Amino acid sequence: MGDYSKALEFYEKDLEIKKKALPPNHPDLASSYNNIGLVYNNMGDYSKALEFYEKSHQIREIALPSNHPDLASSYNNIGGVYNNMGDYSKALEFYEKAHKIKEKALPSNHPSLASSYNNIGQVYFNMGDYSKALAYSKKDFEITKQVLPENHPDLAFPYKWFGKIYRSMKDYSKAFDNFEKCLSVRQKVLPENHPYRATTYSDIGDVHRLMGNYEKALEFHQKALNIQENVQCNPLDCALTYINLGETYREMKDDSTALTYFEKGLEIREKKLPKNHPDLAVIYHNMAKLYLATQKYSMAMKNIQQAVEIAQEKLPSTHPHLLEYKETFEKSLLAQLLRS
Repeated sequence: MGDYSKALEFYEKDLEIKKKALPPNHPDLASSYNNIGLVYNNMGDYSKALEFYEKSHQIREIALPSNHPDLASSYNNIGGVYNNMGDYSKALEFYEKAHKIKEKALPSNHPSLASSYNNIGQVYFNMGDYSKALAYSKKDFEITKQVLPENHPDLAFPYKWFGKIYRSMKDYSKAFDNFEKCLSVRQKVLPENHPYRATTYSDIGDVHRLMGNYEKALEFHQKALNIQENVQCNPLDCALTYINLGETYREMKDDSTALTYFEKGLEIREKKLPKNHPDLAVIYHNMAKLYLATQKYSMAMKNIQQAVEIAQEKLPSTHPHLLEYKETFEKSLLAQLLRS
């Protein structure tokens, strides 16, 4: 149910006991470090997650053969943190190391290989290569649907990823269908206030916005917030819902409400993410568009410059987001020049 503080407390007690009883390079200590890293990752504290995953990995490198499945798991976890931190080339490097071990050790339809395809697909998605992302997600799904029963909770993940990819490819009907499938699975297996249900509501809300159904969008985002503001969840998920709400209100031309939600989302992202994270560029771009529409041109320029700088540093030159940011930059510059 997402009670991360209790999990952390339990794992830290477990680690203290093991430290007293075991030698410093014992594999059971690696498992404890790994568990703590996992909780920090779910809480959105990525620097702490990386610290504990690396402690776990250092022990495993010493204690295990180079093709051991637990090493693949370590590479995978470290790759996941780099992905969350917006360092996509490093994420891909670690995910591919994990995948090489798995390919040699496992049958071609093993669920762990499906997970590996999904992870690599996620990085390609974040790098803006949506066709590659879709290809890897399909490989993941081909295995997943063979090995899992129809309503297994893990089936929700490929549906969610298909939804995200199709949304980015602007195929909103396919995006909507996949998010609905994701929600259907989660409604059957998760409690009403589970954080995963909240993220799915927000995903559906965002597609409604993109299709111009603003009232529906607000309804789904509010459902998400009703969960996220009342249970312990990853603050970055809550930030995304605030930003989605901000975009909806911006498109409805309710500028003051839009700004309120953008600022809430920005505050969380600035607190939780590295200063050059691509997700910060997204919110700077959203705010630039809002300031441009309200003729606050200097604020628009400040925000769009930040977005472009981050994207140029962290994203491939062909990434659709970078191209959008450059277009908004040109519009802001032109508006400022015309004004002066």
